[in-house]
Amino acid sequence: MTFALETLCPTVVQDALARAAALAPDVEALVAPDGRVTFGELAGRVAALRAALHAAGIGRGDHVGLCLGNGVAFETLFLALGTLGAVSVPVNTRLKADEIAYALRQSRVRVLFTADRLLNADFIATLREILPAIDRPGALPDAALPDLERIVVLGDTVPPAASAWSGMTAGTPADPGPQARPDDTLLIQYTSGTTAYPKGVMLSHRSMLGNGFVSGQRIGLRTGDRFHSARPFFHVAGTTLSMLACLQNLATLVTMTRFEPGEALAMMEAEACTHFSGNDTMALMLLNHPDRPARRLSLRGGWVAGSQSVLRRVAGELGAREVVSGYGLSEASPNIAQSCWWEDEEIRTGGRMRLQPGLDLRVVDPATGAECAPDQPGEIRVRGWSVMKGYFDMPEKTAETLDAEGWLATGDLGRLGADGRLDFVGRLKNIIRVGGENVSPEEIEDRLHRHPAIKQAQVVGVPDDRLVEVCAAFVILNEGAALDPAELIDWARGVMAGFKVPRHVWIVEGFEDIGMTASSKIQKSKLADHARRLLAEEDAA
Repeated sequence: MTFALETLCPTVVQDALARAAALAPDVEALVAPDGRVTFGELAGRVAALRAALHAAGIGRGDHVGLCLGNGVAFETLFLALGTLGAVSVPVNTRLKADEIAYALRQSRVRVLFTADRLLNADFIATLREILPAIDRPGALPDAALPDLERIVVLGDTVPPAASAWSGMTAGTPADPGPQARPDDTLLIQYTSGTTAYPKGVMLSHRSMLGNGFVSGQRIGLRTGDRFHSARPFFHVAGTTLSMLACLQNLATLVTMTRFEPGEALAMMEAEACTHFSGNDTMALMLLNHPDRPARRLSLRGGWVAGSQSVLRRVAGELGAREVVSGYGLSEASPNIAQSCWWEDEEIRTGGRMRLQPGLDLRVVDPATGAECAPDQPGEIRVRGWSVMKGYFDMPEKTAETLDAEGWLATGDLGRLGADGRLDFVGRLKNIIRVGGENVSPEEIEDRLHRHPAIKQAQVVGVPDDRLVEVCAAFVILNEGAALDPAELIDWARGVMAGFKVPRHVWIVEGFEDIGMTASSKIQKSKLADHARRLLAEEDAA
């Protein structure tokens, strides 16, 4: 029998929102730093903004950048754009000017909505680095970003070439504009891979809304539940697995601008949150916070991307007895498999996950492509409704990852049991996971190579008590150059996002004695082992 996702849930944003507003109009959709809104109120705001966006010339297929923090403004804009068939391109608010410019340029963003400030970040100053013309009226588009026609600022600081958010939302036209279709691209999600620069993953309404519905069901979200997630909206964990999971399952999303464990515990208590979402780092920060024992939490369950020991502590110490695990990646919208809230705790926290309904999965020998026997490790490959449409404007990279039959090569290791359950083993790729952020070593190496004193740099991941993993760099200097590791770390803070900055730097003469093959290929695994030994020696000293 052919699986039809449409029999389970809405597969376009406008239908999901209309359903939520009809079934639960008085249930809060979102509790955020910039306000509270019910599903009924959210539907009204989206309709008004959608009409204003259409009047401003934004329609199906237009790429629109969102450089905003978690909040009502972001969700309203994301949904309004989605109903028109426009494509949201979230910008990681932790990135530096060059990194933001790359994302805007590569995705061909036509309109950018940005906050003037967020926490300690001054986005107007960042835009001046990218687009000096922003201070001249009528200067857009500019050669630096030739596709960018308009910048809309949420905040008080509005440069001459930009316009204010209040102007965008004033007035509505009679014609509401086009309607989105299930296969329209809803989001371009930038994700670091094994290449030096991030790739823009194209996800459809169908894939994201379906994933949000199924994931929410397996987490155990019910109408009126209150789901605490500080996952940033510029990640699919924030859009699909937080925002859309709550929309599809009529639950309230409780979010914050930046995860801080003491504030999160206080918010969970005050808002009577029933569920929590986080990664290993976030969960450990909650568990180990001095305020935790005094907080009267109402948690019943949640979803944590973490190890068995962390999930079991979440269940036992936070009271989230129904907590589940999940495995996925941005290219699959993201979750491919999850455990389920109704299963025995040993299964739920043990990492043995059910495939999302309607998806095909196989585990293969990465060298030969032959299918592995049950319970034998191999590369996870998946096919079906949750898989991306491809990487935007990168046909060669798409072909390397997504074959002609629709199979997505995840680059991850797993074991598929005879019972059809998946065990995630680890990443085949060299991705470093820094506190939940995917970091490409090649991207960091590319940045380090721009330093005038550096001849060659190699970056690996090393364990960290707080962030689980951080970047460490081995550096060869140019002849006659002098550079202190602390100086390099300080320099790196100025040219890359904080989570990408190497926490440990070692100046070396070469890699021959550390990890290099006869063909002069550097072996990352041996470099990582050497880094761990050096850190152990430093701790023992």
